[in-house]
Amino acid sequence: MNSVIKDKSIKTVAIIPARGGSRRIPRKNIKLFCGRPIIAYSIMAAKKTNLFDKIIVSTDDHEIAKTALEWGAEVPFIRPDNLADDYTTTLDVIKHALDWLNKNDVGCHFACCIYATAPFIRISDLNKGYELVKDSDFYFSFPITTFPSPIFRALKLAENNSLEMFWPEHLNTRTQDLTEAYHDVGQFYWGKTQAFLKTGSIFEEYSSPVIIPRYLAQDIDTPEDWKQAELLYQTLYPTACK
Repeated sequence: MNSVIKDKSIKTVAIIPARGGSRRIPRKNIKLFCGRPIIAYSIMAAKKTNLFDKIIVSTDDHEIAKTALEWGAEVPFIRPDNLADDYTTTLDVIKHALDWLNKNDVGCHFACCIYATAPFIRISDLNKGYELVKDSDFYFSFPITTFPSPIFRALKLAENNSLEMFWPEHLNTRTQDLTEAYHDVGQFYWGKTQAFLKTGSIFEEYSSPVIIPRYLAQDIDTPEDWKQAELLYQTLYPTACK
């Protein structure tokens, strides 16, 4: 494991959170996805952008650390157990990594959190996100995509297994008259370092979106998600699969 970062002043850092505990997909962050550990896709994407002075994996797990090093990332610390449970937020992990850098006299201007399970991440989207925060008043940028159906027609199960609309006032509103809604796709979050350290949320007016197509927004939380994502990846990038 890399224990020392030699450069004392850097401009950009990628932080890839990858804890060892995963209940629904055991060892998810290093499970083979189309022939490679899934974390490798995030590391490779970060390297291909040529944007980052440092690519750091934040993990509590020595096997994940070893895999990250093999694919070209740095693991300058092992994340403490109190930041590796089911209640630790992404912001907690980012702040811990940035605090560690500061305590080791390594300053940086911009940080990008890249999830370890994001094989559909595109170089162009990472580049666009950086451009959106680099020379602007925006603090953060991250990819979003549209919901496939209008959220204002959403239904919920009520008592006795009956259905109710969340917004019954839109029962007869034409689809084209409903405001289009977006959601975070969970690939990456660019931000100014000081904004990450001070904020409690990035889903605010000081964030700017990178809009991506829906088919590239793939949650990988269950074995079914994993299988679906692999099939899609094999279709989109047949020559990339081993």
